[in-house]
Amino acid sequence: MLSNIINWSGRNRFLVLLATLFIVVGGVFAVLRTPIDALPDLSDVQVIVYTEYPGQAPQVVEDQVTYPLTTAMLSVPKSKVVRGFSFFGASFVYIIFEDGTDIYWARSRVLEYLNFAAGRMPRGITPQIGPDATGVGWV
Repeated sequence: MLSNIINWSGRNRFLVLLATLFIVVGGVFAVLRTPIDALPDLSDVQVIVYTEYPGQAPQVVEDQVTYPLTTAMLSVPKSKVVRGFSFFGASFVYIIFEDGTDIYWARSRVLEYLNFAAGRMPRGITPQIGPDATGVGWV
């Protein structure tokens, strides 16, 4: 079988040369059109909500801040996962969106739902949206 391919290639040098030329031109075209990034952003679209509740234990922060925010963020359109973390005097809520969601659209939806959830927060507590960055930006 291999000898047949070699014999055919020897008899049809022009076709082999033409096929090789097409492959080389296609390869050069693909290399020039391929975007190159040192650190490609493969992370999910996420929005972080940070809230300070000074002097409070994690259980109090969980009950009065993290849980109301997490339940409000569950209904954000295109949200895939909502995770809440409570610490001494601080709360983090991570909203992870479906692939292909625009980060600015996601941030504006989270702000809308934060305004809705603000009425369920303790007096003087204001949730803040995190910086406009991806997970790769934090490395």
